[in-house]
Amino acid sequence: MSIIEMLLKELDQESQITRKMLQRVPDDKYDWQPHEKSMTLRQLAIHVAELPSWIMMGLTTDELDFATSPYDPVPVNNNAQLLELFEKSLAEGRSQLAAANEEKLEEKWTLRNADQIYSVMTKGEVVRHSLSQTIHHRAQLGVYLRLLNIPIPGTYGPSADEQGF
Repeated sequence: MSIIEMLLKELDQESQITRKMLQRVPDDKYDWQPHEKSMTLRQLAIHVAELPSWIMMGLTTDELDFATSPYDPVPVNNNAQLLELFEKSLAEGRSQLAAANEEKLEEKWTLRNADQIYSVMTKGEVVRHSLSQTIHHRAQLGVYLRLLNIPIPGTYGPSADEQGF
């Protein structure tokens, strides 16, 4: 199995889990946040839904400079819009990854804010980072949902809710 095939397989598996988690985000709690320093549920859910698009960005650009490309989140006000954003991000990321070749994964990519360089990695590492960030923030979303008493779907096995605990 090639690296790209392995990444596509992982993307497909993680996307199924992410989709189940995003489907649980309630329309009436978008402005809720567990702590004043935490993101709102809306901000976190949008971030999770957008993360697969980082695969496309990583494979089609050489850098992201926050100084010249400030973050402008897609407006999301309900679960249908959230899932639409996720499916669009996933389709973009997956199609770029499927079309890539191994040499493309070795090219360098930079994350910066003007002269401040946060990281330089290969485009393959950007793909991996996108998957890691999705898993990380999806787990954070699970904590938010748990705090709102919303049953959590299983991730790598059944959840306590699915087992009736």
